[in-house]
Amino acid sequence: MKHTREDAWNLLNEYTKTPSLLKHALAVEAAMRAYARQYGEDEELWAATGLIHDFDYEQHPTADEHPLAGVAILEERGWPEEVIEAIKGHATYLNVPRSTLMAKTLFAVDELTGLVTACVLVRPDRSIASLEVKSVRKKWKDKAFARGVNREDIELGVAELGVELSAHVGVVIEALKSVADTLGLAGD
Repeated sequence: MKHTREDAWNLLNEYTKTPSLLKHALAVEAAMRAYARQYGEDEELWAATGLIHDFDYEQHPTADEHPLAGVAILEERGWPEEVIEAIKGHATYLNVPRSTLMAKTLFAVDELTGLVTACVLVRPDRSIASLEVKSVRKKWKDKAFARGVNREDIELGVAELGVELSAHVGVVIEALKSVADTLGLAGD
């Protein structure tokens, strides 16, 4: 059974109500879609994976449960093993190797979408339209800024994906521009 974006959106909304978590899912979806397009992969599958990677987090926020509670639901509903493995792989504490390009990409974009979003929200115009890679790199160095963003995970993700950090930041910025209105990043 092939799952659609609508299936992913419905699953996400069944388990997630918090606006910030929904926006995070939409940001990761956009970044996954951009990379799928760049790599010539299945855009819809990659985007759906990004959309649902944290769908269980609101109800199961601990490492004991997330993402394994969600994985059980995905298995029960017949989601592809490739999606399930990528979702397991984004949780470093599960020690699931990220062996597919999709899994490596999900891990690489997950935390970075949060950093890019934080960078936009402190801009005077609150708009991603003019955000530059160098601005994100400058904020990156300030460990007090967006302290919840795991920079080590981003660095590991970039290394596993085999891309350069600035180029990676650029891809994610461009991806988030495509959904700026939805994410509240289009400015005041």
